[in-house]
Amino acid sequence: MEKRQYELCLEILRRLNRTGILKNIVLIGSWCIPFYKEYFRTKGYLSSIKTRDIDFLVPIPSKIQQKVDVPELLKDLGFVVGFKGPHGHIRLEHPRLVIEFLVPEKGKGSDKPYPLPKLGLNAIPLRFLNFLSDNTIEVKVEDFYLTLPHPANFSLHKLIVFQRRIREDKAVKDRNIAIRILGALINRGEKNIVSQTFDSIPQRWQKRIVKGLEEAKERGILNILK
Repeated sequence: MEKRQYELCLEILRRLNRTGILKNIVLIGSWCIPFYKEYFRTKGYLSSIKTRDIDFLVPIPSKIQQKVDVPELLKDLGFVVGFKGPHGHIRLEHPRLVIEFLVPEKGKGSDKPYPLPKLGLNAIPLRFLNFLSDNTIEVKVEDFYLTLPHPANFSLHKLIVFQRRIREDKAVKDRNIAIRILGALINRGEKNIVSQTFDSIPQRWQKRIVKGLEEAKERGILNILK
């Protein structure tokens, strides 16, 4: 992970914290990995990542009360408003990082952006995201706290969705990240949490997870889940 990229991420978090927004959103995606280091606290934990994408989940209904123009908040850092897809999903673009806001997809779903007028942008609705916000942890970053999905939910979610990736290299990367985090949890003595989280989800999700682990020949993790 590039140091300047990490420092830019920290400055984004600092600013969101000062506005009061940070306590009502969840950092998801691969940028969780460096911040899980505080949770695992072990020399063997590998926290490096290679991605520009920072994803923030806004649980619905949103608890955000204050109005903050996020594009304006980050403008002087070099972020510009970009648009993705035919319906104009907003994302904030920088040569080192790209920020997107996401919300859980409801009902039959829609590919249209979900408006977040209090933040001055919109969000992408995606399936399975409630699973990430249902069980969260807080880690201390400098003098504030950052909300992340529990590592068990994070890793199992990766195993649910990685097969939906179009690019095989990114799919394999997501699967390997999930296996790495599950291994760190097991080494931390939390295999019961892993199995309980797995047991709590629908069988169709369980089948996807098992399929991914079988493809990776991860017999040890499969034995814990079964």
